[in-house]
Amino acid sequence: MTDVPHHEPELVEAPPVEVPLVEAPLVEAPLVEVPWRRLSSRMLLVHPVREVGRFIPILIGIVLFGGHNGNGHWWGLIGVVLVIGASIMRWATTSFQITPDQVQLRTGLFRKRILTTPADRVRTVDVTEHALHRLLGLAKVSIGTGISDEKKSGMVLDGLSVSEARSLRGELLHRTRVSPQSPGRPVATAPEPLPEREDELLRLDPSWMRYAPFTFSGAITGLAIVGVSFNALGQSDVDASKIRAVQDTSRHLERLPLWLSVIQVTLSLLAVVALLSIIGYVLSFWNFRLTRHSGGTLQVTRGLLTTRSTSIEHRRLRGVEISEPIFLRAVRGARLVAVATGLRMGRGSQRGGTVLAPPAPSRVIADLAGTVLGEIALREAQRNSSGTDAATVTLVPHPARARRRRINRAITPWLLLVILLIVLWATAGLPKWFAVAAAVGALLAIPIGVDRYRSLGHRFVDGFLVTRYGSLVRRRVVLEADGIIGWNERRTFFQRRARLVSLIATTAAGGQHYAVPDLAPEESLRLARQATPGLLEPFLR
Repeated sequence: MTDVPHHEPELVEAPPVEVPLVEAPLVEAPLVEVPWRRLSSRMLLVHPVREVGRFIPILIGIVLFGGHNGNGHWWGLIGVVLVIGASIMRWATTSFQITPDQVQLRTGLFRKRILTTPADRVRTVDVTEHALHRLLGLAKVSIGTGISDEKKSGMVLDGLSVSEARSLRGELLHRTRVSPQSPGRPVATAPEPLPEREDELLRLDPSWMRYAPFTFSGAITGLAIVGVSFNALGQSDVDASKIRAVQDTSRHLERLPLWLSVIQVTLSLLAVVALLSIIGYVLSFWNFRLTRHSGGTLQVTRGLLTTRSTSIEHRRLRGVEISEPIFLRAVRGARLVAVATGLRMGRGSQRGGTVLAPPAPSRVIADLAGTVLGEIALREAQRNSSGTDAATVTLVPHPARARRRRINRAITPWLLLVILLIVLWATAGLPKWFAVAAAVGALLAIPIGVDRYRSLGHRFVDGFLVTRYGSLVRRRVVLEADGIIGWNERRTFFQRRARLVSLIATTAAGGQHYAVPDLAPEESLRLARQATPGLLEPFLR
């Protein structure tokens, strides 16, 4: 048998072939021009009425001035036409534009004015519907950047349809998301249309109106209305003594002893103030609703004649403030205010867009505060779904020497006043009952000082700094530790003698500083280190 040699096939490497590269032409994406929008044409019915009402005193002056030559009615008609024409021109020259980067408002004819704000600087969007707006299905949108608390700050779009106003609110507040081209970098863009879920956290209970007379704002409002009424009656030509009801009341009081007359007048005045306080409460908080939206906002809606809707982003919430005026606290009531960045902190009880709950039962306020704080804690992954009890936790009392300082601060002004009145009684013949009244005030100041001390307290729990202070208005502030950007330690002359300090947390939210008064120095340092680990170490070396 002959073996046949087996030859492997020889592999021949083909020469490389160059494939010509064809460069695709660079196609520049077309720039889409964002159109300018106008206010609703229905504002042509609102502007003239509003402007004519504003210029009524001037129009009356024009009519009276032109009445000397018998042409007053023509001058008045010309004035009305000019005012209406100006209001129409105001609508025609107002437009706005919303781009992915900024919001612009253009106004003016002879003097054009363009107000621009970056889209990522928008902090709040308030939707307000006055009575005339509601009749025409319109709303006013106020876009706030949280820079100041002036009336002319921000951007106002007065005269959008209700549906457009609500759509605009969602467009401005829910426009930040992560860009796929640059992971982790937020860019301003229009939100994708997703169905929004709404959860109701609080709704006004009509029985809460009973708390209105016990708030300082309600009492002050009622007294102001009574004072204005008496002042208007005094400046008018009406003689109050000739009114039948006044005469009957006067004769009735004359037949009573002085002490009983004083009691009846006082009770009647308190009844009137209570009634006016309830009316003010209804006007401000009727239909009050606090809702949580899946887009990441809390929305507050309230008002009877004028409906106002305010949206607060979850990511801007830094805590809450529970406010308890002394009379409201006596009937176990309180109110709740948001501590958030970019929100204007107004004055008074309602504080504009920061109110989260009207005067209501303390247990309702505590439960709502716990819900809001629980969402803040979940956002920072500090706790599980059980939330936090920072709104109701027992606080650490302050040292006994703080009680002495609170009492001294309460009675010292009264004692100085007593000394001054005694000197005036001895030298100028001032009636001595002035000094006696001041001495009674000094005695009444002692329990106020004790109550101020009992109100003092603090604690750091679940990532929140809790501080409580005040007597006439006791406040419990719960501030997220991540929102604290610095500390101030204040020691007055009298605090140094008592070995006490006041620790002040600095933040960009709410009132921008919150104090923990009259602490022991070592407790102040411990609390600051616990709330912001590592922040103070460079200054303590």
